[in-house]
Amino acid sequence: MRRVHGVRLQRYLVERGIECLVVAPGLVPQKPGDRVKTDSRDARKLARLLAGGLLEPIYVPSPELEAARDLVRAREDARLDRMRDRHRLSKFCLRHGRRLPTSSWTVVRRKWLSEQRFEFPAQQQTFDTYLHTVDLVDARIEQLERAIRETAEQQPWRELVARLRCLRSLDTLTALALVSEIGDFSRFRSAAEFMAFVGLVPSEHSSGEKRRQGSITKVGNSHVRRLLVEAAWHARRRPKVGYELARRQRGQDAIVVEQSWRCQQRLYDRWQRMAGRGKPQQKIVVACARELAGFVWAIATEQPLRTT
Repeated sequence: MRRVHGVRLQRYLVERGIECLVVAPGLVPQKPGDRVKTDSRDARKLARLLAGGLLEPIYVPSPELEAARDLVRAREDARLDRMRDRHRLSKFCLRHGRRLPTSSWTVVRRKWLSEQRFEFPAQQQTFDTYLHTVDLVDARIEQLERAIRETAEQQPWRELVARLRCLRSLDTLTALALVSEIGDFSRFRSAAEFMAFVGLVPSEHSSGEKRRQGSITKVGNSHVRRLLVEAAWHARRRPKVGYELARRQRGQDAIVVEQSWRCQQRLYDRWQRMAGRGKPQQKIVVACARELAGFVWAIATEQPLRTT
């Protein structure tokens, strides 16, 4: 029998008036030592679990939202490809005693690379291939980012992306990525629930009067968690509304703009307090990412956020 993706099957059944829930296999309770698996046993087990309220359905995105998510993830794949291609090129140059100028991939570095010549034709061919690969992936990323900006201007997520862009650390790419990955923010009843969903809350092993917390849980959507952590690095800078941020905030609701300013202040204060206690930057940025997730939820759901 041909296998059908669960989301596609759910849409097919719902279109025909049949109620259908999609459950992630990892969320299905499993008895330890149960090593017998057949279709009939699985069907009976799922029926009992569903009747007992022990199955938690996952969110099923709309086809439009899934298409936007595919576009954002294609750009993420291209970013990883570029990182690997640049690494191969730089290591090839280092093996031949040629250290790349500047500390980042700028126009100066690209001009320097175009001027490199090697003694043997085989080496030159290898170098040209690596450089051409980097140029191709750069062009691919530029094309994908242009498509992402165009998609962000379309309905139904145009207004939500515009509100999220009021935050200093979020621009079009990150905002659309968050929207496409999360979908309906209102399915989270509170900011704390959203923080837990993206795995930014500390793990805990407590018993009796003893409470022990560990590293973050890292459950849920790893792509969203990475985006929030990367965006949280802006918290180390003093609160400021520059020209570009003011342009993004122009025409937006005053409440959203005020929340954006409070976000800058709160994250900066958190960074300074933790840095003053000698905390490593990796822990500080994760703590700020957790705070940022709360402001993202508040702006997306148009609800006030308690910051006390």
